[in-house]
Amino acid sequence: MSTTGVPRTRRIQSAIERGLLTPKPMFERVEPDGVRWADGTFQHADVIIWATGFRPELRHLAPLKLREQAGGVTVEAGAAYRNANVFFAGYGPTASTIGANRAGRTIARQIVAALSALGY
Repeated sequence: MSTTGVPRTRRIQSAIERGLLTPKPMFERVEPDGVRWADGTFQHADVIIWATGFRPELRHLAPLKLREQAGGVTVEAGAAYRNANVFFAGYGPTASTIGANRAGRTIARQIVAALSALGY
């Protein structure tokens, strides 16, 4: 979003003004329970939605062993086949603006349902 920006709708502007949307630099690494920045700051995360764009950069996910022998990640209903807690919107068959939008909406619903089942 740093390239294209976020449209400043009234809702977005209100969230910015209330401190709900604040820019942060890219975190340095993904850990089992969240993400860590270069300064050592840690943020617990139950879910990470990774929006890669049209040229996915997936090397940082190597420790999760999501790739198939041919090199790609098999995605089924938005989730990685090898780890159903990792979701991909706009990857593979949904790699278009419209596809990513629809996939993102579907994935958001799946994540909310999964977190609700865990009692969050």
